[in-house]
Amino acid sequence: MKTGVVGFGIAAQCMHLPFLVTNPKFEVKTILQRRGDEAKEKYPSVEIVRSLDDMLADTSLELIIITTPNDSHFDYAKRAMEAGKHVVVEKPFTITSEDARKLIAVSKENKRTLSVYQNRRYVSDFLTIRKLLDENKLGEIVEFEGHYDRYRPELRPNAWREENIPGSGILYDLGAHLIDQAFCLFGMPKYITADIRIQRTNAKATDYFELWLDYDFTKVILKAGMLVREPGPRYAIHGRLGSFIKSGEDPQEALLRKGILPVAADWGQESPDIYGLLHTATDTGIINEKYPSLPGNYGSFYDDLYDAIQNGKTLKVKPEHGYNVIRAIELATESNNKKSRIACSKMMNIEYP
Repeated sequence: MKTGVVGFGIAAQCMHLPFLVTNPKFEVKTILQRRGDEAKEKYPSVEIVRSLDDMLADTSLELIIITTPNDSHFDYAKRAMEAGKHVVVEKPFTITSEDARKLIAVSKENKRTLSVYQNRRYVSDFLTIRKLLDENKLGEIVEFEGHYDRYRPELRPNAWREENIPGSGILYDLGAHLIDQAFCLFGMPKYITADIRIQRTNAKATDYFELWLDYDFTKVILKAGMLVREPGPRYAIHGRLGSFIKSGEDPQEALLRKGILPVAADWGQESPDIYGLLHTATDTGIINEKYPSLPGNYGSFYDDLYDAIQNGKTLKVKPEHGYNVIRAIELATESNNKKSRIACSKMMNIEYP
């Protein structure tokens, strides 16, 4: 599938291109890099263009992957689909739910596949948690707590994510991952309550959030902050039968940032040192032991996408999923501003894999 990648920042270099250039189902034909020659130096056989118009003028391109800043997602995706291309948009899908709804309409009008790159569905810890819940290892879930914490007290100079502009801040960045994971596991909540803050000195964009998602009996807590020097568990899940506590980080991003391509047989496999702790009741008694993690692989996103476009299989990461994440961010912002619980209205009733 002849593919064009829009942007050549960290997202393109680490999260997309390594999986495209090592997958024989795809041919990266064009990269849009507005300034500089780094893309040409790294990928000498790829054509480098300086504008989206130049990329879209190539009628041979079938798929466009948009990795540029959040405020460009809507315009670029719309133009690409109207030019007859299938489109993948980096998360978050758009800045507003109204723009997300419009993009979904454009994809249907032009009969083009549209997806959002929710790569945190393809990580070791999430895949393992989903397996545990599918197998009812913990019984009915009482509380699910997910974290995406970092320690970055200093602001990054000239980083658009650090500016007070629409679509910036940690809720759009890391929150989009955690919200999508919660929706995959539990569906749409009844209510959302949010505490969103700026904690770092001189910061302009939000750098902390805590969300409570109300599923009647089940409570989901999602948190992220930039001043967590000593992180606790990434996930703490408690059910009627037992608990699962998971620390550590899926290894893929660290490897990709070192320039390691995803070709090893053990790609995405966590070290046993960070396997989660499963403490629960079984038919044969109580167990309290490390539970082996499933391997993660961001590249499975592109295998799923290819099967949807070329083989007519069901698209796993649907644009409606992207809409629901953005709608949740809007409702969380409303909750924070009003200091109150907000009903989850105008969410799309769409199946999750």
